Amino acid sequence: MKLRKNSAFVRFWTASTVSDFGTYITTVALSVLVLVSLDGTALDQGLVNAARWAPYLLFGLLAGIWVDRFRRRTVLIAGDFGRGLVLALLCLLGALGFLNVPTVMILIFIFGALALMSDAAYQSFLPQLVPRPLLTRANARLQQSDTVAQTTGSAVAGGLVAVVTAPFALLLGAITHFLSGAVLLSLKHAATNKPPVRTDGSISRKIGEGLGWIYGHSRLRPLALSSHVWFIGSAMMGAVLPALVLNDLRLGALGLGLVLSGAGIGSVVGALISIRIGEWWGTGKTIVITQLIQPVALALIALSPLVAVAVANGPLDDQAYGSPAEWPVALWAAFAVAAGGQFLFWLSMGVAGPLEMGYWQAVTPDKLMARMSATRRSINRGMIVLGAPLGGAIATFTNSSIALWVAAAIMLLSALVLLFSKFRTANVENDQLTDEEALTH
Repeated sequence: MKLRKNSAFVRFWTASTVSDFGTYITTVALSVLVLVSLDGTALDQGLVNAARWAPYLLFGLLAGIWVDRFRRRTVLIAGDFGRGLVLALLCLLGALGFLNVPTVMILIFIFGALALMSDAAYQSFLPQLVPRPLLTRANARLQQSDTVAQTTGSAVAGGLVAVVTAPFALLLGAITHFLSGAVLLSLKHAATNKPPVRTDGSISRKIGEGLGWIYGHSRLRPLALSSHVWFIGSAMMGAVLPALVLNDLRLGALGLGLVLSGAGIGSVVGALISIRIGEWWGTGKTIVITQLIQPVALALIALSPLVAVAVANGPLDDQAYGSPAEWPVALWAAFAVAAGGQFLFWLSMGVAGPLEMGYWQAVTPDKLMARMSATRRSINRGMIVLGAPLGGAIATFTNSSIALWVAAAIMLLSALVLLFSKFRTANVENDQLTDEEALTH
């Protein structure tokens, strides 16, 4: 059966795409809100990012167990409508002038808790809609639509923030979550009528089973450990990049949106060629190569302020530029390097993403799927709680480029963990469970 003929998957794909669009609008709007509207620092940005992911650290190991008690579609719908309400409240408080960094952190923490439950349900719901042999292709389709949303959403958000201010841009993010929830309400499939998973044993035993599966598996263990390290570097980049663009280069909200659009274009290209490259090189080898590319891409972004200084033959002035038409040649050069680094980084991510997610889902039994997803994501996102403030602090007390160089070194370490492990020989076609094994394992 082809994916486009699977009406349930098509609706799920549509809902995911709409929600992704809102995610990238929210990302840009929040960065401008913290760094410009609230006159925050890179450390403030890092703290807000940490608040967004702190629920994964605090509740992540319980999320998979909790999600097993409800129908997955119900959790996804509640998560979408809940996140929409949080963003709408941020918009209202911002418009009334009642926002400050601590208030933003509290609301974003609630947003993150809702996202945690949605994420645990999302990854375990997809295998109920799609046969296992098609999971890698299904993930590729989801990745492709995510990258289109990243490209257009970031650029639209940059322009929207410049016109209507950051709080009102968050309202558009809220609307996309409401629309996604409405689409999921219309999804009809046998999987949506499956009763919640019931498993025997104490909470500690269930958590232990999820941990044991991930860290006891000869190929999943190094993949998990590598991703934990990677997320520290990624979180540092996420906290520092907006500060570099908005405060160091002073490219404005539209400039930030355009730099992030470079990431989206790279992701689109990567997702389009992901399946073919995975078939040529194998899952493990492809993911290792893409991880080795990422520190190089991050180094390019770190060099962008130096490129601006070199082209200008001296330090940049403190002027903030409202639109690209006002940028001097030095800023165009810095923008090209930063956007090129984003393109290369996310090109590698676009290639690796569907292959990695498809591998996790293909080798994990159904009864452990939600716990695997929640456990892996909770620890990974817990690394963001460490990495985001760390990146913001380094950038605040030194500069953004130094923080990005440190992040690149951490990502190189992540790649080396995979390079010298059994995972480099992993191949989803050889390692995946059959449908019967998935149910009875």
